[in-house]
Amino acid sequence: MFLHKEGTRTIGFTFLFLAITNLMFITYAANWALLVSLISLVLFTIVVQFFRNPTREIAVMDDTIVYAPADGKVVVIEETDESEYFKERRLQVSVFMNPLNVHVNRNGIGGEVKYYKYHEGEYLVAWHPKASTENERTTTVISNGKSEVMFRQIAGALARRITNYVKVGQEVIQGEDMGFIKFGSRVDIFLPLDAKIECKIGDTAWGNKTVIARIK
Repeated sequence: MFLHKEGTRTIGFTFLFLAITNLMFITYAANWALLVSLISLVLFTIVVQFFRNPTREIAVMDDTIVYAPADGKVVVIEETDESEYFKERRLQVSVFMNPLNVHVNRNGIGGEVKYYKYHEGEYLVAWHPKASTENERTTTVISNGKSEVMFRQIAGALARRITNYVKVGQEVIQGEDMGFIKFGSRVDIFLPLDAKIECKIGDTAWGNKTVIARIK
């Protein structure tokens, strides 16, 4: 188990703030120092767990398999109109990350990055129907040479920072880090209509482990 690089600054500032707070209570309000120390330990543990980055080896490297790009719960499986890039009907699968999930986002398939765009936006709750098109988000399209799959990172009411490490023209490896969403939210996956969905609503998804779909 490792900590993700995105947590370095946040963890450092949190530690410094809590250390100063505890020092002040020890100096000026010793009767409360033990309670404050316990609360600080809990808060620091919560912040640290947000940025955990477990090692996840892919069992089978296969670009016709779309692995879950994030840990979370499958909340949407439906046919929808994708209007940003494909401009046609697609199968959408959405994985919702709660604050306790691992927040690392990974490449569900390997191949060439055909499209990437960052969108500023609102911070509606991640399950809101308009979150996919109105919230802060990034859109990444990866081609395996025959099919293209879109991954959309979506910020929510708590998540206020999305990072993404890919760029157009880059060859990415299945399972490697694609980005990070601080404090949870959602990742939408847009698949060809003839993709075979291998999950169902309510399933728990594990990044690099759960097979979301198979594409031709």
